[in-house]
This record gives sequence, structure tokens and C-alpha cells, in this order.
Amino acid sequence: MSILVVGSVALDSVETPFQKKDSALGGAASYFSTAASLYDEVNLVAVVGSDFPQEHLDFFRNRGINLSGLQVEEGKTFAWGGRYHMDMNHRDTLFTELGVFADFHPVVPESYHQSPLLFLANILPTLQMEVLEQVPRARLTVLDTMELWIMTARQELTEVIKRVDILLMSEEEVRQYTEKASILAGARQLLDMGLKYLVVKLGSYGALLFGADGTYFSAPAYPLEEVIDPTGAGDAFAGGLLGYLSTVQPGPDGAYTSDDMKRAVVHGNIIGSFVCRDFSINGLRELSIKDVEKRYNELVMYSHFDPHWKAL
Repeated sequence: MSILVVGSVALDSVETPFQKKDSALGGAASYFSTAASLYDEVNLVAVVGSDFPQEHLDFFRNRGINLSGLQVEEGKTFAWGGRYHMDMNHRDTLFTELGVFADFHPVVPESYHQSPLLFLANILPTLQMEVLEQVPRARLTVLDTMELWIMTARQELTEVIKRVDILLMSEEEVRQYTEKASILAGARQLLDMGLKYLVVKLGSYGALLFGADGTYFSAPAYPLEEVIDPTGAGDAFAGGLLGYLSTVQPGPDGAYTSDDMKRAVVHGNIIGSFVCRDFSINGLRELSIKDVEKRYNELVMYSHFDPHWKAL
């Protein structure tokens, strides 16, 4: 099943304690599309400037990513710069230059309207709502957001949350939005807004899945000996999650089972782990489903324990 994604395509400049990379392909929609295209067709809606390198457009097309919804405007492509510390879970933003992204309004081509799966990547909530209005028949809608929108566009974000099926948030964002110290209490508050599932991203520690049906699942992260650049790992996580679901036939009511969702979260964690092994989307360029399968089986082995209680 095809996947529709609306978000940012950018040129990123990233510094870590060990290396530096300037003007590399970045943006939430780039990471998501590269990851999800491993599983199925991806329909991209975004905007780039006239300075956007042709090599990146060629890469998207070679991955089977549909660019009918990619707007090319005269001006500069959205650019972002960040610096990571030894703790790769935290970073400092060095600069943000919106360029043509400042005036972006997503237009979903008619040919995309049949996409059953929709990912609203991390953009202004009002733009996410514009997309929902254009594709009201999407079978499954997934939303990502960030701290900035919780602080500056809370009301608009709340309205979008009420309209989607699955919400992705970091642990810190859940606490910030719900004002609850307990992640479990915060999850319950968010699910009460009408969500089917909440996925709490824990960075290098994995992810938690909460369901309105009472589902709770803790998915461990794949252990990495070396992390080169974690930028985009969360967006690639979403690509793995929705990518996997695109290969699954939902039930007669259009719903996915809790087991489907658990496997999807594990796929997300694994895809995110591959991003961390290089700058930009380079960790995904040569990735195959066989590579994903290998890490999936390893993760099952690492996290399995005997379900039978043994008397002490």
C-alpha cells in the first residue's frame, strides 16, 4: 500500500565530537521517504529551492519515491545546522534558515489521494491540518511533532492530535504536553483524546507503544557499538513503522492488530539504528530487507526471556 508523506526536505550541516558534514541531504521527509521506500511506494509532498542538488532528486527517483508533489521554488532550500555532544541523545541547533520553506503550503496531487497511509512529518500544525483536509479518506494517519509546536502552537497541535490515529512523541515531549511526570499517566491523557496508539520514542533506549485497547509494549533499541550521526533516526523510525504496516493486510474494519503494531515499532527501531551509522541518509542508501531481517532476529534473541516463573 502506498504511503503519503508531507514534511521537510532540507540541507543539513552536522557536527559531532568526531566528524563534520556540510549541506548533506536532510529533513524529516527525506529520512522518512528513504526508509519507507524500502517497503513500498512513497508519495512525497514537500518544497525545495532552486539550489537543491540534482543528485538528490535522482536519488529519490531511483528509490521509487514519487516526486509529483515536490514543489521547486526559486530561492534557497531549507537549511539546518546542529552540533552533538558526547551524549548523542542531545544536540544544539546552530542555525535554521527556512528559505522557501517559510512560505510552504502543501498541495496533495490528485494522484496521491488514494494513498491509504499518511505520515504528517514534523511541520507546523496548521500545515498538517491542511493536509488532513485534503485527504480525508486516509485509512491510517500518523503524526509527528516537536517541542517548538507544543510551546508556540499548542491549540493548533491539539486539534491535529484529535484528528489522527497514531501520535509519535519523545518522552520529554509527552511530559511537556501533558504536564504529567509519569509517562503512563501522560499516555492515558493523550489516548483519551481519541488516539488509537501512542508511540513514545526513547532515543537510544528504544520505544514504548501504548494502545487505546490497553496495549503496552516496550521495544528495545538495537545495540550499537558506534554512533556516527543520529540525525533523522526518529523520522526513519516512522518510515520503518509505516513501511512495515504498508505490507500488512489490516482487518475488515481497516484496523491493525496490536501484534502488527508491536512488530511495526520493532521495524522502526531497527531502521533508526541503521541511520546512526553514517551522516545524512547514507546509512540507508545500500540497506536491504535482508539487513533488516537479520537485525530483527537478533533483537528477538537479545530481548527474549523465559515467560515461566521459576520458584526462588
